[in-house]
Amino acid sequence: MRIARFTNGDDPRFALVQQEGDKTFLAVLGGDPLYMPAMPTGERVELGDGVRLLAPVIPRSKVVAVGKNYVDHAKEMGGEVPPSPLLFFKPNTSVVGPDDPIVLPDFTQEVSYEAELAVVISKVCKDVTPERASSYILGYTVANDVTARDAQRTDGQWARAKGFDTSCPLGPWIDTDLNPEDVGVRSRVNGEPRQDGRTRDMVFDVPFLVSYISEAMTLLPGDVILTGTPAGVGRIDHGDRVECEVEGLGVLANPVMRRR
Repeated sequence: MRIARFTNGDDPRFALVQQEGDKTFLAVLGGDPLYMPAMPTGERVELGDGVRLLAPVIPRSKVVAVGKNYVDHAKEMGGEVPPSPLLFFKPNTSVVGPDDPIVLPDFTQEVSYEAELAVVISKVCKDVTPERASSYILGYTVANDVTARDAQRTDGQWARAKGFDTSCPLGPWIDTDLNPEDVGVRSRVNGEPRQDGRTRDMVFDVPFLVSYISEAMTLLPGDVILTGTPAGVGRIDHGDRVECEVEGLGVLANPVMRRR
């Protein structure tokens, strides 16, 4: 099942994604599927003109991200894989959806893309074991952990570098059936391939990450975990278009702009 959040001029609504040939339809749901069963209203709209996909979830609480979770990425950043997951936060104000612009802040001249698999939490999650982690996961989406590299180097902590507005694109939808053990994580900039990794190469897998994070803090419905990025990160600039893809899930594309 794929769950999208969309608007066609009214308030945002949720829908089930249905593919029929080369057309995509949205079967509208009543209410928020995080808090009630996914019940179609009977209304269907075709994805196209006048219909815009939004970030499939706006975390009520937090986005918890994991750094250096692929060996090759840790090496390209000039470091080693940490002995335990390296965690940081992105505020919910950093979240944008498909085709929303990534707006480069004035304080940075060096911004990077980072394609990632994202985990969406379904219910209150505290002190769970890895074996029980899957029962607390609603599904998965694609993320771009956009990073101001110069601020990351100079600030000593990553709040500005990782948390500025528009630095957390999510989408295009939540897939509840994806098996995250071995799927491709890729990125392209202006159509040119940049990253091509697989989740089997993550140092800490999804069940371990959910368990580890829940040991320290309570995860709430709609919280999102970013699981790290493979090697191949690089710079994006005004006028670029960056695409992040998770195999079997979909493509998240965003233009890049700097206000003049």
